[in-house]
Amino acid sequence: MKSGTHPNYHFITIKMTDGSSYQTRSTWGKEGDTMTLDIDPTAHPAWTGGNSRMLDTGGQVARFNKRFGGLSLAKK
Repeated sequence: MKSGTHPNYHFITIKMTDGSSYQTRSTWGKEGDTMTLDIDPTAHPAWTGGNSRMLDTGGQVARFNKRFGGLSLAKK
């Protein structure tokens, strides 16, 4: 391998939003640096499922049921 073409791969500490931390290897920073996360899998709605709700805004479901409620696949 050519020398000087690969980044320095070393140990750093990752500090999560809840205060817990762990060590991993990375090319970020310098040996022994601490990366403090603002968003991580324990706090972000994309990973935790969030509090999103499907709301019937403007009665869209009611309008759909009024328009297509009588349709069925059963034979008459």
